[in-house]
Amino acid sequence: MRIGFDAKRYFLNKSGLGNYSRDLVRVMEQYYPENDYIKYTPKITGTGFSDNSIKLPQGRLNTFLPSIWRNKWIVEDLKKDDIDIYHGLSGEIPMGLAKNGIKSVVTVHDLIFLKFPELYKPVDRYIYNRKFKRATQEADKIVAISQQTKRDIMEFYGIDSHRIDVIYQGCHPAFKIQKTAEQKELLRAKYKLPQNFVLNVGSIEPRKNAFQIVKAVEQLDIPLLIIGKETIYSKGIKEYIHANGLQHKIHILQGFNMEELSTIYAMAELFIYPSKYEGFGIPIIEALYSGTPVITTNSGVFPEAGGPFSYYIDPKNTEELSYAIQSVLDNSIMRQEMISKGLEFVQQFNDDKIAAQWNGIYTNLNG
Repeated sequence: MRIGFDAKRYFLNKSGLGNYSRDLVRVMEQYYPENDYIKYTPKITGTGFSDNSIKLPQGRLNTFLPSIWRNKWIVEDLKKDDIDIYHGLSGEIPMGLAKNGIKSVVTVHDLIFLKFPELYKPVDRYIYNRKFKRATQEADKIVAISQQTKRDIMEFYGIDSHRIDVIYQGCHPAFKIQKTAEQKELLRAKYKLPQNFVLNVGSIEPRKNAFQIVKAVEQLDIPLLIIGKETIYSKGIKEYIHANGLQHKIHILQGFNMEELSTIYAMAELFIYPSKYEGFGIPIIEALYSGTPVITTNSGVFPEAGGPFSYYIDPKNTEELSYAIQSVLDNSIMRQEMISKGLEFVQQFNDDKIAAQWNGIYTNLNG
């Protein structure tokens, strides 16, 4: 099979949709090398990309109007390249695939812009909704990254259940490699990290709910590391930290590479993720692979990602979160069970299993 990918996020996003795209293509290239995988992108940033499987817009008009190329004119390139299946990795596909004999699959990560419209500008909501609605109506197969996202697609777009499969996300291999004591101590010294700490990772925005963690650990004897892209929301957190003299306890950091980040996960006593809503929640499985117990939200997608041995809380209840943190820190038997059972649970997200599911999708579409 010759499979084309919408690789814009693959090349241009450092996290989130970029990680998803890179991991999916990586596992397919590794486990099913007999297929051809062609990556289509309007541009590439950085150096070191000389792979002849990468396709950029050609010609003056396509180069000048890359967005139109990606959403419409790319179909001519797909025909020339004899693409059997085109996979939109981030909720959109170009127009005209079906009438040109090209099968299509689209991954839908979440419908946050519909679930929480107040978090988005009206123009952004309009654009996202238009793209996602058309993609889910026209694609030969829709893949949701969780049962929660599948339910949302059915609710908001009226799509029949049989048209939507669920294939969970994997994560970067770095989180699956056990870290040595020497690796941890070198990183601790490099960044002056505390000896013991609890961890939160993700963009620092209202939906992720990091402020709640700050308040929950305020009276506990454990430092908190928050790692993620800062927003206006993080300004309020910093003001609270300074107003309450918590500078020695709460540390907001960013800029780590994947190897460093995975080592920090492995160093943490606990991973705390009281997000209000996610399409899946990759940081949860990153923590489980790292052998770090997880405290997360008790509804939505979070039990799907965290499994039966994570600790679930009401994300709006600061006292409940604080109690959960202290309980896990104080109970070494419970903590060890969360670690060992969490590692067992997370094996369902291994690369070979995810690749096999995707190969089944592609094979069925091409049959």
